[in-house]
Amino acid sequence: MASLQLTTTLMGIGLAALILYLIRRDHLYVMHGLFWVFVASAAAFLGVWPGLIDKLAGLAGISYPPALLLLLACVVLLVKALHSDMVNTRIERDVRRLNQRLALLQADLDTQRQANATALESSSD
Repeated sequence: MASLQLTTTLMGIGLAALILYLIRRDHLYVMHGLFWVFVASAAAFLGVWPGLIDKLAGLAGISYPPALLLLLACVVLLVKALHSDMVNTRIERDVRRLNQRLALLQADLDTQRQANATALESSSD
């Protein structure tokens, strides 16, 4: 069982290091990276102290402790997916508004060009 604890701990620390590398290289947004660092550190913490999940499951009334771990993982991923959808919706709304503003500016520019062309034609006559 000690080798499993060591493996889990090393995987958590390795994942945290990878996430910090991605943040440093600007491949991952800092706020998203903090979430994943938290997840990796929780995995490393559970690797160091495996009895914690047994105690938490007992407090929650769950008789099979790994089920609590899987349930928590599913809930965290569901919340993360929901947050991503909310962010994507906001970005799409902002892009739509930006496109509308750009279309209005283009229409104003076309109107100004038309007015300038008309003024030049009338002044040359």
